[in-house]
Amino acid sequence: MLVRHKSYFNTGLILALTFLGVLILIFSPLFDGKNGLQYADDLFNKLSKGSSYFIPMVTENANRFQGQNIDLTVKLSDAKYVEKAVKMVVAAGGQIGAKDAEVKVSGDLGKLLAAALRDSDSMYHNKADEVASRYGIDGQEVMRVWWNLFTPMVKELQKQKKIGEANIVSETIRRAIEPAYNFFGIEAQRVVDKAFTVIFLLLFYVAYTMWWGYAVYYLFDGIGLTMKKAKVRKEV
Repeated sequence: MLVRHKSYFNTGLILALTFLGVLILIFSPLFDGKNGLQYADDLFNKLSKGSSYFIPMVTENANRFQGQNIDLTVKLSDAKYVEKAVKMVVAAGGQIGAKDAEVKVSGDLGKLLAAALRDSDSMYHNKADEVASRYGIDGQEVMRVWWNLFTPMVKELQKQKKIGEANIVSETIRRAIEPAYNFFGIEAQRVVDKAFTVIFLLLFYVAYTMWWGYAVYYLFDGIGLTMKKAKVRKEV
């Protein structure tokens, strides 16, 4: 008979069946119309956004560059962004000229950063209409334009030995523009407000993984498949 240890096999079978039963529940739309994985993914996205709000700090750092002028030429990744970049830079009080995908930007770096940070803050708080009303451009598209304009500026400023200016532009991209774009449409939540749920999910993940492990262990033990330390053969 295949089953050698009935009690172990039955224990493993019960664990496996209950594991699969819980798995079915996890993939059922029981959490506000979402399944368990979708609910957990949505929750952690909200918590990630809640812990990624650095815009006030970046704004404070950027304010130190008010009155510092820049004059550089950068190439955008696509010529389709040029017309929009011109409109946005002019609205921020800068000067810009364009030829194909290349733009020449000059003006107050602090003001340029302030405009990008203001737009980022609006997008972070899911207020795309505010951004669109400033330029007549879709809010997410505005973020793409800022990203495409600022990214090549970092290297150009480094070439001009303006390391401080390059660093604040890079910081604005990483801690303001990118989070505002990536988390747009997601409601921000603090970990402290969802501490119980987070702890439960983490503990459940560990327990559920072990659950299946023990099910397999007892099933195999029940049919006589076990792992034992091999005996050491002695040389004659």
